[in-house]
Amino acid sequence: MTSATDDLEYHPLQPFLPENSRLLMLGSFPPPRKRWSMDFFYPNVQNDMWRIYALIFFGDKNYFYDAANKKFRQPDIERFLKEKGIALFDTAVSVKRLKGNASDQFLQVVGRTDIKALLKRIPRCKAVAATG
Repeated sequence: MTSATDDLEYHPLQPFLPENSRLLMLGSFPPPRKRWSMDFFYPNVQNDMWRIYALIFFGDKNYFYDAANKKFRQPDIERFLKEKGIALFDTAVSVKRLKGNASDQFLQVVGRTDIKALLKRIPRCKAVAATG
Protein backbone atom coordinates (compact mmCIF):
# COMPACT_ATOMS: atom_id res chain seq x y z
CA MET A 1 0.00 0.00 0.00
CA THR A 2 1.33 3.45 -0.89
CA SER A 3 0.52 6.69 0.88
CA ALA A 4 -0.62 9.87 -0.85
CA THR A 5 2.86 11.31 -0.39
CA ASP A 6 4.28 8.47 -2.53
CA ASP A 7 2.15 9.43 -5.53
CA LEU A 8 3.86 10.95 -8.53
CA GLU A 9 2.77 14.53 -9.27
CA TYR A 10 3.14 16.22 -12.63
CA HIS A 11 3.64 19.95 -12.99
CA PRO A 12 0.18 21.55 -13.18
CA LEU A 13 1.25 24.70 -15.05
CA GLN A 14 2.61 25.44 -18.49
CA PRO A 15 5.81 27.49 -18.71
CA PHE A 16 5.15 31.24 -18.74
CA LEU A 17 7.32 32.40 -21.65
CA PRO A 18 6.62 35.92 -22.88
CA GLU A 19 8.00 36.47 -26.38
CA ASN A 20 10.31 39.28 -25.18
CA SER A 21 11.78 37.32 -22.24
CA ARG A 22 15.35 38.22 -21.34
CA LEU A 23 15.33 36.38 -18.01
CA LEU A 24 14.17 32.84 -17.25
CA MET A 25 13.46 32.42 -13.56
CA LEU A 26 13.23 28.82 -12.34
CA GLY A 27 11.67 27.68 -9.09
CA SER A 28 11.44 24.08 -7.93
CA PHE A 29 7.78 22.92 -7.97
CA PRO A 30 4.43 24.41 -6.93
CA PRO A 31 2.95 23.76 -3.49
CA PRO A 32 -0.03 21.42 -3.10
CA ARG A 33 -3.08 22.95 -4.80
CA LYS A 34 -4.92 23.48 -1.50
CA ARG A 35 -2.41 26.28 -0.78
CA TRP A 36 -2.96 28.13 -4.06
CA SER A 37 -4.51 31.60 -4.23
CA MET A 38 -4.23 31.71 -8.04
CA ASP A 39 -3.43 29.41 -10.97
CA PHE A 40 0.08 30.73 -11.51
CA PHE A 41 3.60 30.49 -10.17
CA TYR A 42 4.27 31.22 -6.49
CA PRO A 43 0.53 30.93 -5.72
CA ASN A 44 0.74 30.55 -1.94
CA VAL A 45 0.05 33.86 -0.17
CA GLN A 46 2.68 32.89 2.41
CA ASN A 47 5.35 32.86 -0.30
CA ASP A 48 6.96 36.31 -0.53
CA MET A 49 8.06 36.19 -4.19
CA TRP A 50 5.40 38.62 -5.45
CA ARG A 51 5.84 40.85 -2.39
CA ILE A 52 9.57 41.09 -3.09
CA TYR A 53 8.98 42.01 -6.74
CA ALA A 54 6.33 44.53 -5.65
CA LEU A 55 8.62 46.13 -3.10
CA ILE A 56 11.57 46.36 -5.50
CA PHE A 57 9.67 47.67 -8.51
CA PHE A 58 6.78 49.58 -6.92
CA GLY A 59 7.92 50.39 -3.39
CA ASP A 60 4.85 48.63 -1.98
CA LYS A 61 5.05 45.00 -0.89
CA ASN A 62 1.28 44.60 -1.32
CA TYR A 63 1.14 45.99 -4.87
CA PHE A 64 0.14 42.58 -6.28
CA TYR A 65 -1.91 41.48 -3.26
CA ASP A 66 -5.70 41.63 -3.03
CA ALA A 67 -6.15 41.73 0.76
CA ALA A 68 -9.96 41.67 0.59
CA ASN A 69 -9.89 38.32 -1.23
CA LYS A 70 -6.65 37.06 0.33
CA LYS A 71 -4.97 36.32 -2.98
CA PHE A 72 -2.49 37.69 -5.47
CA ARG A 73 -3.75 39.57 -8.53
CA GLN A 74 -2.60 37.26 -11.31
CA PRO A 75 -3.47 39.56 -14.26
CA ASP A 76 -1.32 42.33 -12.78
CA ILE A 77 1.55 39.92 -12.16
CA GLU A 78 1.39 38.55 -15.71
CA ARG A 79 1.27 42.04 -17.20
CA PHE A 80 4.29 43.08 -15.10
CA LEU A 81 6.30 40.00 -16.14
CA LYS A 82 5.52 40.59 -19.81
CA GLU A 83 6.56 44.25 -19.53
CA LYS A 84 9.83 43.28 -17.83
CA GLY A 85 10.59 40.29 -20.09
CA ILE A 86 10.60 37.71 -17.30
CA ALA A 87 9.77 34.07 -18.03
CA LEU A 88 8.86 31.53 -15.34
CA PHE A 89 8.92 27.81 -14.89
CA ASP A 90 10.29 25.24 -12.47
CA THR A 91 13.24 22.86 -12.52
CA ALA A 92 11.06 19.77 -11.95
CA VAL A 93 8.24 18.50 -14.17
CA SER A 94 7.35 15.59 -11.89
CA VAL A 95 7.99 14.94 -8.21
CA LYS A 96 7.06 12.83 -5.24
CA ARG A 97 6.22 14.82 -2.11
CA LEU A 98 7.88 13.12 0.83
CA LYS A 99 6.00 15.18 3.44
CA GLY A 100 3.01 16.57 1.56
CA ASN A 101 4.34 20.14 1.38
CA ALA A 102 6.34 22.29 -1.04
CA SER A 103 9.61 22.37 0.87
CA ASP A 104 12.46 21.63 -1.52
CA GLN A 105 14.08 19.32 1.01
CA PHE A 106 11.00 17.08 0.93
CA LEU A 107 10.59 16.93 -2.86
CA GLN A 108 11.99 13.94 -4.71
CA VAL A 109 12.52 15.09 -8.28
CA VAL A 110 11.49 12.37 -10.72
CA GLY A 111 11.42 14.36 -13.97
CA ARG A 112 13.63 17.35 -14.69
CA THR A 113 12.76 20.30 -16.90
CA ASP A 114 14.50 20.45 -20.27
CA ILE A 115 15.95 23.92 -19.80
CA LYS A 116 17.59 23.94 -23.24
CA ALA A 117 14.17 23.37 -24.82
CA LEU A 118 12.70 26.26 -22.82
CA LEU A 119 15.51 28.57 -23.90
CA LYS A 120 14.91 27.70 -27.56
CA ARG A 121 11.38 29.05 -27.11
CA ILE A 122 12.67 32.39 -25.77
CA PRO A 123 15.65 33.24 -28.00
CA ARG A 124 16.12 36.73 -26.50
CA CYS A 125 16.81 35.26 -23.06
CA LYS A 126 20.19 36.36 -21.72
CA ALA A 127 20.07 35.01 -18.15
CA VAL A 128 18.70 32.14 -16.08
CA ALA A 129 18.07 32.49 -12.34
CA ALA A 130 17.06 29.77 -9.90
CA THR A 131 15.15 30.48 -6.71
CA GLY A 132 15.64 27.25 -4.80
